[in-house]
Amino acid sequence: MTGNVDLALASKAWPFQEAEKLVKRFKKNGVPEKGYVLFETGYGPSGLPHLGTFGEVARTTMVMRAFQEISDLPTKLICFSDDMDGLRKVPTNVPNQDLLTGALGKPLTQVPDPFGTHDSFGAHNNARLQAFLDQYGFDYEFYSSTECYKAGMFDATLIKICQRYEKIINVILPTLGEERRQTYSPFLPLCPETDEVLQVPITIEDADKGIISFESASGTRHTVSVTGGNVKCQWKVDWAMRWDALDVDYEMAGKDLDESVKLSSIIRRILGGQPPEALSYEMFLDQQGQKISKSKGNGISIEEWLAYASPESLSLYMFQSPRKAKRLYFDVIPKAVDEYYTFVTKFHDQELADQYKNPAWHIHGGTVPAASIPVSFALLLNLVSVANTEDKETLWGFVARYVDGASAETYPDLDRLMGYAIRYYADFVKPTKSFRVPSAQELTAFESLKTRLKALDANETDAELIMTEVYSAGKDAEFENLRDWFRACYEVLLGQSQGPRMGGFIALYGINETLALIDEALAGKLVI
Repeated sequence: MTGNVDLALASKAWPFQEAEKLVKRFKKNGVPEKGYVLFETGYGPSGLPHLGTFGEVARTTMVMRAFQEISDLPTKLICFSDDMDGLRKVPTNVPNQDLLTGALGKPLTQVPDPFGTHDSFGAHNNARLQAFLDQYGFDYEFYSSTECYKAGMFDATLIKICQRYEKIINVILPTLGEERRQTYSPFLPLCPETDEVLQVPITIEDADKGIISFESASGTRHTVSVTGGNVKCQWKVDWAMRWDALDVDYEMAGKDLDESVKLSSIIRRILGGQPPEALSYEMFLDQQGQKISKSKGNGISIEEWLAYASPESLSLYMFQSPRKAKRLYFDVIPKAVDEYYTFVTKFHDQELADQYKNPAWHIHGGTVPAASIPVSFALLLNLVSVANTEDKETLWGFVARYVDGASAETYPDLDRLMGYAIRYYADFVKPTKSFRVPSAQELTAFESLKTRLKALDANETDAELIMTEVYSAGKDAEFENLRDWFRACYEVLLGQSQGPRMGGFIALYGINETLALIDEALAGKLVI
C-alpha cells in the first residue's frame, strides 16, 4: 500500500470503488488461505483476440492496481484461456476455413491452426493474446484450460461436482428448454473415439471416485473418470469450477453474461465457497451498433488500433465509462489520443486527490510519465491532409515554425503521433474527403477572411488572434449561427464535415499557405 486510502476512496474513480469491494470482503472473511488476492480474466480462443478481450485485462489490472494502493494484501492476476472448449463454428475472419470445418467439435487445442504457425488454433490465439499483453507490460500469469484439466489442477473440484451433482443440475435445468434438458450434463466428456467434446447425458457411477459413464455417437458405452482431462465442464459450471479450484476473488464480465454470473455464483456456493466480487461492464459495439464478435471479426483488432494510435490511448478508451455501451471503431481513435495527452498534462499539476480521479493515474498505475504535445492529433491529421505529404520532415517544418525549437528530439511523442496520423489519414480520412464550392454568403466570408489574414504578419502564430479574425469574417458575412461558417471552412477547405479550431489550424499551417489554400478552393481546384 503506497497511497492515501481516504483520498483514493473519496475520488469515486470506478477502479477504487471496485477495489473497496475487496477490502470489505477480506475485513469480513479474513486473509485468504492462499495468501494473496486472486484476480481472473477469462478468454475464449475460438476466434482471434479483439479489443474486448484486451479491455477486460486492462480494466482488471486497473482494479488490481487500485487495490494495491489501498491494501497491503499481495495480489495475483490470471489470464485464463478456455482452450479446451469445442470449436462450435468456423470464424469468418481466418484463412483455410475448410481446415477448421473438419475439426468442428474438437477442443480448440486439437483444431489445426489455419495460419500454420502453431500446433493448434487455440495455441495460435493464445500466443497472439499473450504477445500483446506482454507488449503492454501487464503483470499476469497465463493459464490454459487444457493444461489445467490435464495436470489435475481441477480434480478436487470435479469430484465435488460429482458429489453435489443433483444440486447443480437443479440450478441449471430450469434455465434450459425442454429439448436441451434431455441431454444436459455439467460434464462434457471427450470422446475416446473422435476426441470431440460431447454434449451427451451422463450417469454418475461413483460420485466419491468421480466415475461417470456415457454413450458416444457410435452407441458404445464408455466409463471414465472426470479427473485427468477426460472431461471438461459446461460453461456456467466450468466458470464456477474455476472460481472454486483457484479460489478466485475478483472477475468482471460483460453485461450479456449477467445470467451466467448469477448461476455460476449459485454453483460456487453449492461447492462451498464465496463467488468473486465482480463488475458488470457494457459491451463494445461495431460501426453499425452491433456487439463485436471474435467469430465475425467486426470492430477493431488489437493490432489495428495500434497501427493508428498509441497504446495509452487504447487504455484510456477502456478506462472510460465501463458501464456504458460504446462504439469501438476507427473514428473513436483521434479523440482518445488527444484526451490521453490532456489528462497526462493536467496530472503533474494536480493534488493527490485529483490525481486519483485522473484516468492517467489508472492507465499508468500511479506512475505517470511526463508527456506533452504542442499540436493535437486532430490538428495533426488536418495538417497531413492539406500539406498532402507522408513525410515527417515536411510536417516538422510546419511544427517548428509554429513552436520555436520543436523537433523530433524535443517532442518524441509528437514524432510518434506523426507516423500514426499519416497512416490514419491515408486509410480513413483521404478516401472520404469531399470538397464543395462555397455559397454566395460563404464566398463573402472567405473574401473577408483573406483580407483579414493579409493584414496580419505572415509569421503570426497566435492561434487566438487568428481565431478572432475567423470569427469576424463570419460576422462580416452576417452568419446567424457561426457554426455554419465553421462548417463551411471544413467542407470547402478541408473536404470534411468536422475539423479543428481554425485559428490553431491556420497558425500551424501558416498565413500564406492558408491564403493559397483559400484561393484554390474559391477557384474550384479542390473540388476537381
